[in-house]
Parts: sequence; C-alpha cells; structure tokens
Amino acid sequence: MKKKIVGLGEVLWDMLPDGKKLGGAPCNFAYHAAQVADNEGWGVSAVGNDELGKEILENLKEKGVKFIIPVIDKPTGTVKVTLDEKGVPNYEICKGVAWDYIPFTPEMETLAKECDAVCFGALAQRNGKSYETIHKFLETVPEKTLKVFDINLRQNFYSKEVIDKSLKIADILKINDEEVAVIKDLFGMKELNDEEALRKLKDMYRLKMVVETMGATGSYVFADEETSWVPTPKVEVADTVGAGDSFTGAFISELLDGKSIRDAHKKAVEVSAFVCTRHGAMPSYK
Repeated sequence: MKKKIVGLGEVLWDMLPDGKKLGGAPCNFAYHAAQVADNEGWGVSAVGNDELGKEILENLKEKGVKFIIPVIDKPTGTVKVTLDEKGVPNYEICKGVAWDYIPFTPEMETLAKECDAVCFGALAQRNGKSYETIHKFLETVPEKTLKVFDINLRQNFYSKEVIDKSLKIADILKINDEEVAVIKDLFGMKELNDEEALRKLKDMYRLKMVVETMGATGSYVFADEETSWVPTPKVEVADTVGAGDSFTGAFISELLDGKSIRDAHKKAVEVSAFVCTRHGAMPSYK
C-alpha cells in the first residue's frame, strides 16, 4: 500500500538566472519522495490568486505531486536565486506572500490523520498564521507518523524558540554543515565538533536520528544503532538547488519502504547527486 508523505510549508518560484523554476523545500521533498519509491508525495502550502499561483498548481499536477494548496488573497511566493561559480545558490526570499498565510482546512486535517510521514522546516514558521497551521497539522498526525524537521535556515527567518519547539516534535532532524554552525552558536555548543553537537541534540530531544549533509564532501546519519557515512560522488554540477530536499525525500521514502538506514542513505546520496546535474529543484527522472 502506498505511503502518504507530506511536505508542509512553502511553495514558490525560484527565480534563477536562466528563468523561473518551481521550488520550495516541502514540495521539492514531496516530489522526490514520490519519484523514488511507489509512494504518494503531497505538498501542503498556499498560493496567490495570480498567474504565478495558477502556474504552480499546473506544474505540480504535471509533475504528479498531489497537493492541498488553497488560493488566497496574497501574492504567490518568489525567491531571487543567484548562483556562485560552483552552482551553489544564494536566496533572497520575499516576505508577506501566500505561504506565510497557509490556512488550516478540513482537507488538511483529513490528510494529517492519514499521513505516514511529514517534513517541515523553520522557514515557513516565520509568520504566525503558517506557524499555527503547521503545528495544528503536526498535532493531528497519528503517533506512528514519522515527523522530519528539515531545519532549512534561510537569511534571518528563524529563532531558537521555533527550532526548540520543532525539535521537541520531530523524530528526525535533517541539517547541513553550514546550519550546524548556526545551531552550535544558538545552543551554546561552540566548543563541540559537529558530530558531538549533533549527538548532543539527538539525546536532548530524543530524536531517532540526525542526518547531516556536507555538500561535496559527504553525509552522515547518526542513529542509536549505527552511524552511516557516504561520500558525495563527483558529478558535473548544473546547480545545487533542491539537492538537500531530494536527499531527504529519497531517504524518508526508502525508510518507509522498509529499507535499512544504510541502503536508504545510499539511495538519498545517489538521488541528490543526480539532481545536482540538472537545473532546478524538480527535474524529471526520465
């Protein structure tokens, strides 16, 4: 039976140098979760009553992402993306957009009660309305639902309070090496190395596992029963937009499909490397 895997939060257009590409970490996650195994990927967000919003909904349908995305009276989210010489993105995220005001609908409540995994981040919690909706959704899911906090620190759109509350809810933390440095500063762990800090967080918040991605170097999964390290394969990078989201989507989908941590980790690395060879966050797998 197909698992229902939900990405909860922002959906937007990444305005890249070569044109706009569909993005937003939660919908990226949902797209890749559905591509990797025979599961349903669901995006939960909001768009504006404008052309950009209409295009997002059409694109998600074409890409096979199921969604509950109300159309509201706010502009559809956009992000100006610039790339450095290695294809690594820098983001300029617009405020006061539709995904800041996601309403909690009866359809979302039904999906929450049925979902097998949900991924959420700090960014979409920057505004009170979406913060409220995200936490209502998380409070509604069954106890067995796997809750993944892909921390997704962007610009200054995060706080220790939001991170603390999210970690108390989460089963799995997904974080990258740059974000670890921020967390060590926020939580007074500067004297610890990355692994020590992440293991301390894991114990503090009773997490099942912590996943750390380290760009072109490799990635770790720290779990009670094992530590998995996989180096990042060398590929010709088009851009790295959405690579982390594809990693998380693949990893969670494979875990729900019954794969071991090690096998799910290897698949996640393979998928994220592939995404780096394509432009945009949701490339076709065909």
